Amino acid sequence: MREFDVVVIGSGTAGLTAAYDLQEKGLKVAVVEKSDRPGGICAQAGCQPKKWFYEVTETVAKSRHLTRKGVAAAAKGAWSTIQKQKSDFTSRIPAGTVKGLKKAGIAYIKGNAAFLDSDTLAVNGKPLKADRIILAVGARPMTLPFNGAEHLITSTDFLELKKLPPRMVFIGGGFIAFEFAHFAARLGLPKSRIDILEVADRPLGRFDPEMVDLLTAASEAEGIRIHTGIRITSIQRKAGIFIIRTGSGRTFKADLVVHGAGRIADIEALELETGKVDYSKEGIAVDAGMKTSNPAVYAIGDCAATVQLARVADYEAHVAAKNILAERGLAESVRTDYWAVPTVLFTYPQYGMVGKTETALSQEGIRYRRSFEKNLGWPTYERIGLKHAAYKVLVGADNRILGAHFLSDNAGGLVHTIRLAMVNRISADELHRQCIMSPYPTRESDLIYMLETFLT
Repeated sequence: MREFDVVVIGSGTAGLTAAYDLQEKGLKVAVVEKSDRPGGICAQAGCQPKKWFYEVTETVAKSRHLTRKGVAAAAKGAWSTIQKQKSDFTSRIPAGTVKGLKKAGIAYIKGNAAFLDSDTLAVNGKPLKADRIILAVGARPMTLPFNGAEHLITSTDFLELKKLPPRMVFIGGGFIAFEFAHFAARLGLPKSRIDILEVADRPLGRFDPEMVDLLTAASEAEGIRIHTGIRITSIQRKAGIFIIRTGSGRTFKADLVVHGAGRIADIEALELETGKVDYSKEGIAVDAGMKTSNPAVYAIGDCAATVQLARVADYEAHVAAKNILAERGLAESVRTDYWAVPTVLFTYPQYGMVGKTETALSQEGIRYRRSFEKNLGWPTYERIGLKHAAYKVLVGADNRILGAHFLSDNAGGLVHTIRLAMVNRISADELHRQCIMSPYPTRESDLIYMLETFLT
């Protein structure tokens, strides 16, 4: 039987981060991966590859807005060229992942892992024992409850398409649907028909409703049709065309149907009950130190019942590794804190947020004030022809920021500035004073106008 200090199951961003942290402190570490393409979703079919498409999408979108501002002709995207560039990047990841692990002295084991008991795994039928186990197996597209769901392609499949068809339907109104619909609207065929079908009464449910309405308007201005309250009953393929039928009797026709209805923890094969690891439909239950109900087992990243974002996965990996090291007296124990998690939706304009929404604050009974403005006519946005820019900043009774939301280009910089203020407990009036010396004129320098309401 092979024995290790720590066995990490999964070679995505969370698993690799934890493995390297532990190996650097002298622990004997193994990484187990079932996929033929180690390296994880983020690097190969998520965060990184989608940005190859987004960068061109943003350039095309911005150039269209600038055709009356000095750009003689709008840029045109070349999907096949982007596809090749993206594939050149992702094709190097599997071999590079394995090479990096071996160079670091981390054992790489190809195979499916499952619990034999609370501290023993079976990998390809062979027992593998560890003092501590880290589950970093990620997530998969959720199963959809209607006939014909097998006709849907996944987000991974979408990023491998050689070309875009004229009619596309995205099932679900979340991250994937909005981002990929914006890619298709800028990089697809002229006059493409793009529909997003959402079962709830509004898309992007965890985002601020008022800001989502503004993003919806911006999306519809680019030809993306967003339908809510849509309950799909079946998808049928006839003569190469997909027919989507709904409970109301309405039908949609498409050349391509994309699964954008969310992902769930990929944990079915792990035999978690045998490992005495509790879980639910949200994922594996963990405490603030990323430990599961089994004290020898940690869970991190998209398989844990926390927040499904790549940087959150890395953060959780560092926390889990620190706490395993703390058990050996090699580090101080730490706890997770999710109250200022930044998020950017890579549409154009982008929607960036950090902290609470108004809905969440109201439900929690927290008193707050807000600064909000939409369809900004500031020079920042007039120069680039962006008509749907907006912001919302929320502060508490102590004038410290509770949440912020931006519809803009370069939303990441705005979100990060606000996040740093939140985690360092800088008040809105103090942040205003500090931002007066921002590089000018930039999106970040506009924060002084957004924060004027809160001056004391």
